Amino acid sequence: MEPRIDLFTHELGAKFGKRFANASLPILQSSLPKPTQELVALRASQINGCGWCVDMHTKDAAAAGETAVRLNLVAVWREATVFTEAEQAALALAEEGTRLTDANQGVSDETWAWASKHYDDEQLVALVALVAMINAANRLAVIVHQKGGSYQPGTLDSMMN
Repeated sequence: MEPRIDLFTHELGAKFGKRFANASLPILQSSLPKPTQELVALRASQINGCGWCVDMHTKDAAAAGETAVRLNLVAVWREATVFTEAEQAALALAEEGTRLTDANQGVSDETWAWASKHYDDEQLVALVALVAMINAANRLAVIVHQKGGSYQPGTLDSMMN
């Protein structure tokens, strides 16, 4: 499938994209660890089948020093030994927050308690906001068939401010 429209070059799309990116600034500036932010964004994007976002978060994470082993194992994090318990809790919350209808309850009390064991209130708010934002970004890119593969690390940063 070919891309339907380029949201980055369309005047309204570019205005919206800048504001959307800036809405994520509080998350990026929070105390939620940056590697956790990228892992969560990557996992939600994998679930939603968003090639653009998988490309972006894989490349940005690698540019920030994330290892190929961990990036390759995000999709199967439950079957991997390379993630901390805190990262596993964040990935579980991301999955349940992304698969709302599959879970029939949203994020379970057990998953929330697990995440709360590892993250303070600011980090939990950042995690919830991140899951919401990446799911919205995934939907934007999937609807217009934004393809992965051409993203250059740091491009998103240039859209902010």
